[in-house]
Parts: sequence; structure tokens; C-alpha cells
Amino acid sequence: MGEPLGNAGEPLGGAAEILSETRNHIAFITLNRPAALNALSLAMIVRLRALFDDHAADPKVHAVLVRGAGDRAFCAGGDLRALYQSFQDSSYLHREFFVAEYALDYLLYSYPKPYVVVMDGITMGGGMGIAQGSALRVVSERTRIAMPEVAIGFFPDVGASYFLSRLPGALGVYLALTGVQIRGTDALYAKLADVYLPPAAIASLGEDLATLEWSDDKASDLRRFIHARAAQGLPAPALSLLRPGIDAHFSHPTVPAILASLESEARPEYTDWARRSATLMRTRSPTMLSVALREMRLGKDLSLAACFRMELAMAQQCFEQGDFLEGVRALIIDKDKTPRWTPNRIEDVTDAMVDMFFGNQWTAPAHPPAILQPP
Repeated sequence: MGEPLGNAGEPLGGAAEILSETRNHIAFITLNRPAALNALSLAMIVRLRALFDDHAADPKVHAVLVRGAGDRAFCAGGDLRALYQSFQDSSYLHREFFVAEYALDYLLYSYPKPYVVVMDGITMGGGMGIAQGSALRVVSERTRIAMPEVAIGFFPDVGASYFLSRLPGALGVYLALTGVQIRGTDALYAKLADVYLPPAAIASLGEDLATLEWSDDKASDLRRFIHARAAQGLPAPALSLLRPGIDAHFSHPTVPAILASLESEARPEYTDWARRSATLMRTRSPTMLSVALREMRLGKDLSLAACFRMELAMAQQCFEQGDFLEGVRALIIDKDKTPRWTPNRIEDVTDAMVDMFFGNQWTAPAHPPAILQPP
């Protein structure tokens, strides 16, 4: 049990970063850092893991619902400032963070009770890690989903090597290499979401769920209840219109080949989009573009557990290689928006530079046991 929530999802007292309460056998968990777009700290991840474990063991809890406080974001990712400072201080938080986060995300794919994630607003990085293990991922008209890690010299993580690599066609590669934001209808089309709720249904969901009558099939009860409130007559998703161009360009085997393909696009319906995509990619870390592409290629054939193990090793190498720290410095700490990537041109990235991210093993004192288990 936790502090009760006001109408806007804000705490009525105190300033806990995670709120929890149970009503009608549903555990409502709220990420409560609205000023930081509900970005995850290590303490929040540890608390989330404890709550999920407690609710799994509590026979009075039939389901779990996770949402974000405020009206701007579900979760914009991890606390990058804290990770940057940890490395600068030669601390261990940046290692502990990824171990704890990936272990939580991996657990959620096999969570024993139905859980709902309401991706209302910005949902990036760590927010996607929490959401994608759910069998009931809710989006809305305010949803903005992205995996923009290459913009800060990192790679799409939190299981993205698993869930992005399995998207239809070249959609996963496109989202990984550009980091573009997509809306709720696009998320449904890309199979990154399950149901789109209109604003009124989003606003009243907590109260409405108090009327849910449970049977022996709790997962079906919850699914039917929420799907009955789904929006109708949604517009065609933008991704569906771009899909032929995405598949044609982002199926090439290397980043230089993808860029060359985009920059030579002559079809009027795709020219502007292709030019914008290529321009955007050329602002990203050249090394991490190639790393992310290989990650997508490898992840498609790996188990969930193997994907998380691979990502742990990749995360460690990001701190060694340096583009991640430079990206956070330029875009978040100093905000000069002029990262000095190493190397600075995609043409100068070698196979050996990319190999470094995939040949090493995680060297933290202990590998999280859950991630070592078969999927």
C-alpha cells in the first residue's frame, strides 16, 4: 500500500518517487518524478522490483497497472545525469543501474500476473523496458514512443535487441538508427502496443477499473475490460505510409549503404522523409549507428536472456569507448549540442571498432542470476 493519488496522479503527501496502492485487487504503481518526465533512478528500479515481487506473491492482488505521474510522460528513460556523474566519480552506480534495470525488465516478460502499462505521453528507453514485457500495452493520443539512444552515443537497450529486432520488416532498424518518435497509432502498427484508449478512457481508467468483476481468468477479464474502451476510427498510421521506403532503405547491410540509399531516393512521396532521415542519422554517433545495426541483426536470432546478456556487455563498453559520456555531456550536461564523436564520420568506423562491443563479457562482480536463466 502507498500514498493515495489525487485526480492528476500527484501524491497528496510526501514526495516518494514510486507510489503504490491496491484497489479492487489491482496494484496501481505510479512513477512519480513528473518534473523529470518520470526518468528512472536506481532507487526507483530497486523499489519497482520489490513491488513487483511483493504483488506476485500476494494472493489478494490479481493484476498490476503501471503509469506515470503528470500529463507529459510515462517514463522518459533513465537518469543520465546520475550515470554520467557516477562514471566521473569512479563510483559503481552506473554498473549497478544497468544490472538492476535489465534484471527487472527481463523478469517482467514472465511475470506471473497480468500487468498493464499505460504509455500516456513520452515513453522512451527505460520506459519501454518496463512496457514491452507487458501483454497489455496501452497508448493514447499523447503517446510519443522512441528509442533515441544513438543520439547520446549509446544503443537501444532495455531489451530492444529483442523487441525492436522482431518488428515487421525493417521497422526496428529504422527506429533504432534514427531514434524518431512515433505516435500511438504507429505503435499499434509496429506491434509495440496493444490498445489505443481515447482521452476520456485514459483519464477515468483508474476509477473504471474499480468496477471490474473478476472471474477465474484474470488476464482475460482485464483484457476484455480495457479493449472494450478502445478508440474507434483511428487514422492511418504514418509508419504504414512510409513502410515501403523504410523496408527498401533500412534493409541494407551497413550504415553507409543505408545512408547512400536514403540520399539517392528520387520517388517524390519519399524524398523529403529520406533526406530528413539521412540528415538525422548523420548527427548521431557514427560508431553507435553501426553498433545498433549489428545489435538488431544479432538480436533477431537470440533468446530474450541472451539479448539482455549481450546488452550488459555492450553497456559496459559504452563507458570505455567514450561516445556515451560525450553525448550526455553535449546534450544534457553542458547542452552545447555539439558532441565530438570518436570517430566523427561514419566512413571512419571500422569493423574492429564495432567488434569491441560484442566480444567482451560483463565484468561486474556478479551477473544477475535471472538473466542467466533460459528464457
